[in-house]
Amino acid sequence: MAKPEKNDGTNNRPGSCAQTMGGHVRYEFSTRNTDDTLATMVDDAYVNHIPVLTGGSGQDELREFYSKCFIPQMPPDTEMTPVSRTIGEDQIVDEMVFKFTHTIPMDWILPGIPPTGKRVEVPLVAIVRVRNGKVAHEHIYWDQASVLVQIGLLDPAELPVAGVESAKKVLDPSLPANELMQRDGATQPTTKNK
Repeated sequence: MAKPEKNDGTNNRPGSCAQTMGGHVRYEFSTRNTDDTLATMVDDAYVNHIPVLTGGSGQDELREFYSKCFIPQMPPDTEMTPVSRTIGEDQIVDEMVFKFTHTIPMDWILPGIPPTGKRVEVPLVAIVRVRNGKVAHEHIYWDQASVLVQIGLLDPAELPVAGVESAKKVLDPSLPANELMQRDGATQPTTKNK
């Protein structure tokens, strides 16, 4: 089990976590500036995009990653639709739907896959630790199978995976559940008549 990071608590009030994260995201996605992004991070920060193991550890690796693989490989129509945010003393968790059209190489999320021109909408969770008012680490999770379905590399008819439906369900919980279980004879939950 990983040991929790030690934190002296300096400048890590919940409001400052949100402020730190706001600046970091602004430099990544709006101003698209590697130096400003790195200035929001501690020297030994790391980024781990869990599904594909992209990111980096320390300022040198992160500079290489942000300047070559992340910031310039963000399609111009990229959108993030916030779903929820949980703020703690030294950590912030953002749930969102991440949307883009795969018009350029995106090695940070689709390593080695040439642009498909397909639209992708995927639920994404970012867990960000803040230390002394700066980003210490980012653990980013998304459903890679959903991404691969949406760009045409996985066939949802052959596997128990969903495409854009998973993002739509996050944004609208009233949409139907259990549809994958309704095919191929899978066990289904029973509903009781009232």
